[in-house]
Amino acid sequence: MSIATRTGDSGTTGLMYNRRVSKCHPRVEAYGSVDELNAAIGTARAQATESFLSENLLAIQKDLVVLMGELATGVEDLERYVKDGFHRVTPALTEKLDCLVTEVESQNVSFKGWATPGGTVLSAALDVARTTARRAERRVVALHEAGQLDNAEIVIFLNRLSDLLWLLARWVETRAEG
Repeated sequence: MSIATRTGDSGTTGLMYNRRVSKCHPRVEAYGSVDELNAAIGTARAQATESFLSENLLAIQKDLVVLMGELATGVEDLERYVKDGFHRVTPALTEKLDCLVTEVESQNVSFKGWATPGGTVLSAALDVARTTARRAERRVVALHEAGQLDNAEIVIFLNRLSDLLWLLARWVETRAEG
């Protein structure tokens, strides 16, 4: 089977369970932005030379796949989604980010006021990922406010992730200075 299915030629795309929606549907905008976020984190991970950073970024990318799956499922299909063995975003996923924030903060990361991206190529990539996370968060909030998302934990997760990505960029810069 070819990747070029042609099913999207009319401007629609498929959600989980074969529901068709416009490619500019708020749900598609939300999971598409998270997909961009995942790619941006992958760009940062590809540049990371320290296992602490690369392993944590990979774990986050795997959690984003869970998040995208949930976003790609209409509210009316979530019960079936879970029954089929797929996972939803839970406070435990956010807690992993909180623990990582605490761990990074304990490593004497230095920053003063507003950070200007570009201290290193890697920190710049993390800042691109951070801004992409903020856009994804806005898209998810819009979906939630439209009554098309019943799991507010996704908003919390993305908010925490953008904070973590900012902190990791400063962590990289602090280590480069040292």
